[in-house]
Amino acid sequence: MAKKRKPSSIKGEQRPDTHSEGEKYGAPRAYDPHFRGPVVNRSCTDVLCCVIFILFIMAYILLGLAAWVNGDPRRVAYPTDSQGYFCGQKGTPNENKSILFYFNLLTCTSPSVVVNLQCPTTQICVSKCPERFLTYMEIQFKYKNDSKYWTYYSQFCRTTFLKPVETLSQVLLDNDCPSAIYPSKPFLQRCFPDFSTKNGTLTVGNKTVFDDGSGKTRNAAELRRAANGINKALDARAIGVKVFEDYATTWYWILIGLTIAMLLSWMFVMLLRFTAGLLFWIFTFGVIGIIAYGIWRCYLEYSRLQEHPGSQLNVYTIGIQTDISMYFRLKQTWFALMVILCLLELFIILMLIFLRDRIRISIALLKEGSKAIGYIPSTLIYPALTFFFLSVCISYWAVVALYLATSGAPIYKVIAPQGRCEHENKTCDPVGFNSTEIAKACPGAQCHFAFYGGKSLYHQYITTFQLLNLFVFLWLINFVIALGQCALAGAFASYYWALKKPDDIPPYPLFTAFGRAIRYHTGSLAFGSLILAIIQMFRLILEYMDKRLQKAQSNISKFLKCCLRCCFWCLEKAVKFLNRNAYVMMAIYGKNFCKSARDAFNLLMRNILKIAVMDRVTDFVLILGKILVAGCIGVLAFLLFTKRLPVIIEGPTSLNYYWVPLLTVIVGSYIIAHGFFSVYAMCIETIFICFCEDLERNDGSTEKPYFITPTLHGILNKKQLVPQKQKK
Repeated sequence: MAKKRKPSSIKGEQRPDTHSEGEKYGAPRAYDPHFRGPVVNRSCTDVLCCVIFILFIMAYILLGLAAWVNGDPRRVAYPTDSQGYFCGQKGTPNENKSILFYFNLLTCTSPSVVVNLQCPTTQICVSKCPERFLTYMEIQFKYKNDSKYWTYYSQFCRTTFLKPVETLSQVLLDNDCPSAIYPSKPFLQRCFPDFSTKNGTLTVGNKTVFDDGSGKTRNAAELRRAANGINKALDARAIGVKVFEDYATTWYWILIGLTIAMLLSWMFVMLLRFTAGLLFWIFTFGVIGIIAYGIWRCYLEYSRLQEHPGSQLNVYTIGIQTDISMYFRLKQTWFALMVILCLLELFIILMLIFLRDRIRISIALLKEGSKAIGYIPSTLIYPALTFFFLSVCISYWAVVALYLATSGAPIYKVIAPQGRCEHENKTCDPVGFNSTEIAKACPGAQCHFAFYGGKSLYHQYITTFQLLNLFVFLWLINFVIALGQCALAGAFASYYWALKKPDDIPPYPLFTAFGRAIRYHTGSLAFGSLILAIIQMFRLILEYMDKRLQKAQSNISKFLKCCLRCCFWCLEKAVKFLNRNAYVMMAIYGKNFCKSARDAFNLLMRNILKIAVMDRVTDFVLILGKILVAGCIGVLAFLLFTKRLPVIIEGPTSLNYYWVPLLTVIVGSYIIAHGFFSVYAMCIETIFICFCEDLERNDGSTEKPYFITPTLHGILNKKQLVPQKQKK
């Protein structure tokens, strides 16, 4: 009788094809010979971090409640007068006065506008803007003949009195009435002069010069400069209003585009199971075609602007513009876009040429991933759950940040017209301010509302609370992503370690893996998310300091800043990669974060060459799929929003910035495609790690068979699988 084959050691065999790539990272671990899938009997891991995470969440909820009690988001929605009262708010004396009026707009060229974001003049709430030129001195004379003049003028005064009997100097000292009013129109709930151009000359109310009420003659250009001083502080809000109008006009078109992107992504994922090779080339040539169309469109726009009379304009001529559409009127913009797209097209073609021998590896992995997703279709729904959790986290963070920013009572500070007062920016009380020593020491100084704050312990730590809000937000975002990765890894590991697929796949694998991750590994997921959140927090602080100290930076500090940026970026990418693989090991064996990360790192280092082949090629294919989905929807949206499809369908008639809904559709489509294809990426990564574990556990014999399919084993391991038979 023939001698039976000696069983393999439990610790695994050091086969050349398995460990020659990284023997210095240690021999494989001791394995359970009866292992048939993710460990069922587990215990809670990283309990201390779980407790800390729960305490932080409880503190976050308490912070939200405190911000809700002390904050008032209406302070952002309504303009505020000099006394800190809202204009147009219901239930207040200013309910029917929704527009802010400036007594002396000419003072808004003061440096205080830039420093304090406040114009050093009295501001009151009015129901409508003035429609004519009038001065207080004129009213005193005209009132004697017709009282209607004073009735009209008095609605722009802070206090109501029956007759204009006070002298001009007394009125200006008490800030009761403006010295003059000009024809104005409401803009962003504020009264701004009604400018127009007549025969190439700037006018206000059909006048080029006018009396400012104090005996001086002013021109429209001076008033325009003063109005621009306020506009600089309001540009962001003006753009926001226009963007909101564009969203209000195109919201249903955006939803239609995102729905098409979702259906297209789902269709591609389904087709990958049956025609992975064909879809790969569709992805490739589709992306190449879309980029080629972009190059052609940029060339047409460049040629059209080349023949335009104003083609000599460039970026340096127009300077920095808040209206981004101005840049699309420059031929240099389209030329730069054309060059970028040409480089991207060349990069993709070169990648295809140099990776042509490894494309079949990617196609094989896609087919195997498609089978896994086909057997566990619920994994395609999981991105919607992740999106819901992320939406809750983002919404809660935004609401808490808004309430924290609007917490406190009105704070008033001294503002001087010329910015030459030693008491400027000091806290003051508007009641009886004109009789204080500060008003006497600084003639013309006023006590104006500055911001909302307070002297309590809560108000003193508003900045700290904002930082805490941001940090916990980053922690929660990374935790939600980590939870999804661990749940998907557990589900796909159940598929891989099923010897007879799909018969041996346990029921409800995704639900089971999600429950295990929540019940046993919340602390470990919080631990990995905490490390990533700390790194991201340091990056944000570094960016904030860079913005604040930009003018004071030397060449050495700029170099160090770039080095730090690069280091933190690389560190974040490395930690994300390590965390993702640690979650896979955690989903399989149920160990804590540090042990899972160590085992994953050692396993990957022992198979480093396979990683180089698998990871980059597969990522490249999936990125092509994301670009194809976003590109197809982007081209359709561009044709629709620029009115180039009037015969087929009529899009929105008027838009302030057509690129706003266009970018929204493109970015949204890419995010949706990323959600679907990220399931594929996690599936392939889980299968690859399980494959490496499979090679170390088993030898392909009858006693220890491989769990991977023979075809994929041959492609990844560079030799065909030949099961060993027992000799007789």
